[in-house]
Amino acid sequence: MNRATSRSRLQIVSLAPSATSILCAVGAKKFLVGVTKWCADVAPVDGLPKLGDCWHLGSVDEILRLKPSLVIGSVPYKQETLTKLLEHPLSFLATNPRTLADIENDIRMLGRIAGRAAEAECLVSKMRREFASIARTRTKKSLRVYCEAWPNPRISSPPWAAEIVKLCGGTMVLPPGQKVSDEQVARARPDVIVLAWAATGDRARPQKSYQVAAWKDVPAIRNKQVHVVRDELLNTPGPPLVAGAKQLLRIFQKASDKP
Repeated sequence: MNRATSRSRLQIVSLAPSATSILCAVGAKKFLVGVTKWCADVAPVDGLPKLGDCWHLGSVDEILRLKPSLVIGSVPYKQETLTKLLEHPLSFLATNPRTLADIENDIRMLGRIAGRAAEAECLVSKMRREFASIARTRTKKSLRVYCEAWPNPRISSPPWAAEIVKLCGGTMVLPPGQKVSDEQVARARPDVIVLAWAATGDRARPQKSYQVAAWKDVPAIRNKQVHVVRDELLNTPGPPLVAGAKQLLRIFQKASDKP
């Protein structure tokens, strides 16, 4: 942020679904005056004005009309988008979590900004308990997992997703958050492939994976273990990750039961 923000006049435009989900979860929804169209997938914000995001902003005037005291975005963002925003006297905060620990820090930071520090700490504790419960029931059979955030170019899911995969009893077989090739995936020989394509909801297409020539001998392909997880459940660094972890656990449990 480029200037101090008083909570007495706090009005937040959130261009990051993760921030929106966190603010709503800690009881700070009343400070939101505008959100992106994606935020409704992860938080109860149907009545708020819907704006662009850090990649496709649309009109800056729409944001200015809401008179925000703080605009929250997230990485990655388009440089031109940020430049447009910073041409105006706005306080702008960009989050860039990589790990579950980073996400906890973001929860605490947003909680402090909104005067909900205690509620933020409770949310962190609740998420930790949920993850610990999942870890206690994770699969005994160690599964090799390739989790994908985008198919073209092929990009593996972010580091926090790799941590969640491990919590559920799997191991990410390729470095998280990086471009990877068909050949790399083939050599890694995952037992399970998870598709959580960004901004697609649950519309990722498993048949595309079964049609990749280089993957015909990959165990996940031979055994029909390509699964779709709604993208917001693995790609939103905030409370939705708990639901994503539960879905991964169910997928891994079923896969581990296969001979």
